[in-house]
Amino acid sequence: MKTRTRVLTGTALAVALGAGAFGAVSASASPAATTAQAAAVPGKKDGPSDKDFTTTTHLTVDAATRAAQAALRAAAAENQKVTVAVVDRNGNTIVTLRGDGAGPQSYESAQRKAFTAVSWNAPTSVLVGRLAQTPNLKDIPGTLFLGGGTPVQANGAPVAGIGVAGAPSGDLDEKFAKAGVDALGK
Repeated sequence: MKTRTRVLTGTALAVALGAGAFGAVSASASPAATTAQAAAVPGKKDGPSDKDFTTTTHLTVDAATRAAQAALRAAAAENQKVTVAVVDRNGNTIVTLRGDGAGPQSYESAQRKAFTAVSWNAPTSVLVGRLAQTPNLKDIPGTLFLGGGTPVQANGAPVAGIGVAGAPSGDLDEKFAKAGVDALGK
């Protein structure tokens, strides 16, 4: 090996070892630094208290899937081809099931109906009526004010939304969404 190659190899090795040691020191120092910062908050001795946090209820993936499948079965029993979406309290999709033969527009529509229902903790058919007083509600991104979305509640608070799209009317879509909600109580 030439001298230049050995020097470059040795330098690269030294840099790598130094970076590893620095990372190890930084990683081991982080918990102590965090504890010191938390303890430095005025009026707090041991960091944040339980009052600084909230607990929320969420559907499991299994429960969301069960609800979506129940909605699909209810639609199939009436020979309707739909898509069902279940979203969590924050509007994030947990599961979407597109039934055989459901139209391409039904996928996004079902998600938006579910999001709208959980956002306002009301069936989307009820929310359609609110557009008369506040027409700019429809301008909120991600919403769809058509029948077919139903909130899922726990202790009166919205924890999820089920949206169905693809049937010839919002009333039918909502009927199937409610079948999904009803399946959760079983």
